[in-house]
Amino acid sequence: MTHPDTRHAPREQYAGPATLIAGEVRLEVEADLRGRFEPIDGRFHWYGRLAAATGLDRIGSGATVTLATEHGSADGRLSDIDPWGRPRVSGLGRPPF
Repeated sequence: MTHPDTRHAPREQYAGPATLIAGEVRLEVEADLRGRFEPIDGRFHWYGRLAAATGLDRIGSGATVTLATEHGSADGRLSDIDPWGRPRVSGLGRPPF
């Protein structure tokens, strides 16, 4: 069994500014993200919440998005919006942090 090379492994968390892109919509948001390598499928799973922001209502739950930070960008999907208006975002592979 091989193990991931931890010298080049993605960080496990990020909190800070991000740019959310969905089609023509581009929003500056605050992101609180986490991630982990899942040995069962051999992939890195990243996930978290975006702070409520003006314009997020233009992007529906289930939308495919690109999330970019100063560390990189990654494609993900928005889902369940909590009672405070914060959508969950998640993706597979190299994260945006």
